[in-house]
Amino acid sequence: MAVATLAGAVGAVLMILIGQVLVRLGQDAAVVELTQTMLLALAPGLLPCLWFQAVRQFTVGMRRPQALLQITIASIVVNAGLNWILIHGTWGLPRLGLTGIGVATSTVHLLSFVALYVSAKRDGELAPLLTLNAAKADPATVRRLVGLGVPIAATYGSEAGFFSVTALMAGAFGPAALAAHTAVNQLVYIVFQVAVGLSHAASIHVSRELALGRTDNARRIKNTALACAAAVMAVVGAVYLTVPRLVLRPFLDSGSDQAPAIATQLLVVTAFLQFFDCAQNIGVGLLRGLDDTKSGFRITLIGYWAVGLPAAWLLAHPLGLDTLGIWLGLLTGLATTAALLLRRYSSSLAARTGTRSAVAPA
Repeated sequence: MAVATLAGAVGAVLMILIGQVLVRLGQDAAVVELTQTMLLALAPGLLPCLWFQAVRQFTVGMRRPQALLQITIASIVVNAGLNWILIHGTWGLPRLGLTGIGVATSTVHLLSFVALYVSAKRDGELAPLLTLNAAKADPATVRRLVGLGVPIAATYGSEAGFFSVTALMAGAFGPAALAAHTAVNQLVYIVFQVAVGLSHAASIHVSRELALGRTDNARRIKNTALACAAAVMAVVGAVYLTVPRLVLRPFLDSGSDQAPAIATQLLVVTAFLQFFDCAQNIGVGLLRGLDDTKSGFRITLIGYWAVGLPAAWLLAHPLGLDTLGIWLGLLTGLATTAALLLRRYSSSLAARTGTRSAVAPA
């Protein structure tokens, strides 16, 4: 919780500063103004967001995530209601527009943290282990958490930065392209949560199986997680390809032809991109189960920044594919990252098996 608090404070300041430099990055002035006010509303919510994540990972690591699902579903309902009220100024409240989304998001982060913490404190198994007193933190544990956590955070930051830069690239093609990019990216983010769940589950179970000396089970966990992800992504991809307008309707104004047309093209790429997006996230989780968090970060630097971003720029600008080229570059980067991560996991697991076999006779 102490580390989460520090990270949240630093992150909130960075969010506000990023909003101030957007105008120098070639973005539309009207878009920049809306973004700056929204970031001001979002920044305070980063603290309870990270507090929630700290307690969430604690409950998941203890294999007691039941309350998490209920709270998450409730937060979606509350978030939707608050968004509607604050965006449109319902019940006499001021009409805040996009800023209302930021206020609603920060509020829901705070409510979600309080709900999860209270639920954990009521659990007889979790309550004795859960304390928010930073003064009682063991320095050795803090160092271990930071040692494992910083590469994990850097990995997620690398991915978030990769997608953020591509959003800036899309914004350079105009508001319609940016709207289409943002809508499809939001769809990817929603479906990505399936991969996040599988990644966490794979990480916990791989760690457990290796601790029990069952390497074959650890190998099967990889195959099972990938198969589950592939099944879900196949269904989602089929929906994207058959009814794209229906999928995009909640995100884009139906009165505009340009943005939905661009987004429909992007959905075709997304139908295939999601397979690699899920695979690379599961790969990160598998390596985390081996206590290897640094390899994941290094591989994402290669896949996202050395392969994906140059490919996106090349396809979007020199080859003239515009926003479609950006998403083909995203696909290329995610596919490269997924292949490298899964290969790294297989080789690390094989090395562990070989070392154990060599030591066994002695």
